[in-house]
Order: sequence, then C-alpha cells, then structure tokens
Amino acid sequence: MTEVVATNETILVVGGGISGMTAALEAAETGKKVVLVEKRPYLGGRVSQLYKYFPKLCHPTCGLEINQRRAKMNPNLTILTMAEVTNLSGEAGAYTATVKLSPRHVNDNCTGCGDCARAVEAEFDDEYNYGMSKRKGAYLPHVMAHPMQYVIDPRIVGTEDGQKAKAACKYDAVDLDMQAREIDFPCGAVIWATGWQPYDAAKIQPYGYDRYENVITNVEFERMADPKGPTGGRIVRPSDGKEAKNVAFIQCAGSRDRNHLYHCSRICCMASLKQTHYVVDAYEDAKVTIYYIDIRAIDRFEDFYATVQAMENVTFTKSKVANIKADKDGNPVCYGVDTEGYHRYENAHDLVVLATGMEPSVAKGDFPVDIVINREGFIEPDAANGGVFAAGSASDALDVNRAVQHATGAALKAIQVVNRVAGAEA
Repeated sequence: MTEVVATNETILVVGGGISGMTAALEAAETGKKVVLVEKRPYLGGRVSQLYKYFPKLCHPTCGLEINQRRAKMNPNLTILTMAEVTNLSGEAGAYTATVKLSPRHVNDNCTGCGDCARAVEAEFDDEYNYGMSKRKGAYLPHVMAHPMQYVIDPRIVGTEDGQKAKAACKYDAVDLDMQAREIDFPCGAVIWATGWQPYDAAKIQPYGYDRYENVITNVEFERMADPKGPTGGRIVRPSDGKEAKNVAFIQCAGSRDRNHLYHCSRICCMASLKQTHYVVDAYEDAKVTIYYIDIRAIDRFEDFYATVQAMENVTFTKSKVANIKADKDGNPVCYGVDTEGYHRYENAHDLVVLATGMEPSVAKGDFPVDIVINREGFIEPDAANGGVFAAGSASDALDVNRAVQHATGAALKAIQVVNRVAGAEA
C-alpha cells in the first residue's frame, strides 16, 4: 500500500498520460518531490493506445518505455494509480489535496504472471480497446502497463470467479478485501494534466455511429490497426469481419461546428493521413477517400500530407458529408456535395472512419478547485489559478509533440512556485 510523504514543497501532478508523466519526471529530476495521480490502473494515457505516431510512423512504445524507466529509477516520484483528486483547498504554496484511491484488489506482491486471469471465466468490454474486444475479470490492462500489475474487476469480487483468482495466485497478491480509501496530503503547486477524450460520435446523428456497425471513430480504427489490438491488426468491417479495402475518412466529425465543438482539434487531419497509410499498406487494391473541409497539416507535416496526396489510390473530396446511410449489404453510404465542383455524390464504402475531435477529459463543472476555463472547456493560463497549471491537452487540443513541450513548461512554473516556498522558509 503506497503511503504519501509530502510537504508544501511537493508538486502534485494530476493525470498520468504523456503530459503528466513528462511534467512529473521533469520536476522530479530537478530534485523536487512529486506525487503523480492517475485514475486508470496504469500510466501512459491515450498515447499507450496508439499504434503509430505521425509523421515518422514509429511506435510510441519506445518513448513510453523510456519514461517508464525514468519513473522507476527516480526516488522523488510517488505514483498513485486508480486514484482521483476529489478536493483541492488552500492557495499557492499551501494546498491540501484529497485523493480517493480505488481498490485494485491486487497488491505489490504481483509478479504479472497471469495465473489469476487464466483462472477467471467472466469477461467484460475492454476499455483499452474502446470496447471492441473483451478482457477477463482479472486482467493486465495492456502489455506495457506500468505498474506491471494485474487488476481484479470489482464486478467479480464476492463471486466464484473472484475466489478462483485468489486461489490461483501463488504470491498472495490477490486481496479481495481491499477497500476504497481517501488520503490527504500537502503540496505547494499542482499540474493539471488530465488530457482529452474523443468527442462522443453518437451525438453527430447524421453519421449514424450508434446505428451502423461499419461507422467507427479514429481512436477505434487506431486500435484495430495495432497487431495487439482487437482484430490482430486486420482492417476489417465490424459487422461481418470482411476485409475493409474501401475506407472513407470524414474530417472535422464534431470539430469546428457550433452544434458540437467550436474548436479545431488539430490532430485529426494528421491522424487520418497516418491511418491512410495503414489501409494502403494492408491492401494492394485499397481505395481511400478523405472528405475534408480544410487539411491542416501545420509546420513540418506538409511533406507528410504531400506524400499521401500523391498516392494513386487516395482521393481527397472537399466536402462536409451531409449524412450517412447503410445499404442492404451494410455498406455505409456517404451523401453530400463536392464543393470544388458542386457535384452531388452518393459513395458506398466498406468502412467509414469519423475523425472525432478532442475535448477535455474533465467537464467544466467537475474540477475540484476554482479554475479559469474557456468556452471550449480547456484551462486558461490565468493568474487567478494561483499555483495550479495546465499541462498538455488540458490546456488546448495538442498533438503529442506540443503536449510534451507544454508539460515541460508547466513543470518549470510549478518548480518556481515551490522554490518561492522554500525561499520563504529558509
């Protein structure tokens, strides 16, 4: 059971995704005591769910492994997973944080052997794969999970499956009596790195995400393309498992729309260009159509865009798709008008991928501290926030590179606050 030893010179980091890990590690490696709080059972956030980065099409596992190694080696860093900050009171240099710890039902004796999972029969939707596959009631969230400890789903506690998991463990790591608890500790500055979530595609009614199996989101497609994902890396139709060779990507699905998200989510265009590579690499006779308002390939990404543009089996259609319907074979059919030639189209595809936008993971009314939030729900850099600083996508829709840079800046601001505390006490 992790105990927290903290003072008003401690920095609290809320959120253990790539931004939170970066901020926590940068601060801890300067010698500051840091407590990192993450509500999932593991660190890494949405980056851990990516198959590849753009534009190099390299795997994020390398960067995650480096950060995990840095975290394991740093004695200044305390990590609390399955934990949420429920209250934050005080002022810059003198906060008190209240953190709720949910039970993992597995203690530090766990070796990651997997005997508990093999003993359990109950299955549930796998959150890591956005519900596209099942996981056991005793599970390791993913192959690179940190901490490398299994989790017992609370739904099997008190059942025969729970007892099977406990009996199967040779190391007495399964603790079915573990209870939720709250802890309070002081801190001098707070970095809010709670990241983003995909916009709910079901709210975009004309696209039929909640009606048609072969209309999916970009985050779901990312998991599908991963060899460790729900389909073993096969790009297929969810309805029947057939190869999806004719794939459409619809840009700005929920973004730049006063009915949904006002802002441009910045990553969606590049994500679709990246995912186009997944399709054309999988099938020689692939056909990809990208429906777009504007392609926003900022900075060094223009070359990546040009490469996809030059592909013979890729078509760019300047249009906001009006609606989607399914034909008798389950093919999603996109209806709209090409605004470059003003031609109406009615295009059937094997699979439609919605490039859903990014919105903050924490709703405006759910922050446990008074903080300045803009119209889009992101944290504003404002003096009224005191010693609370946003990092990464808690501040704006950012790609991984910009999120890491922003998180480093947030760490420096937090360090300045606790340095002032130390100076005042000296």
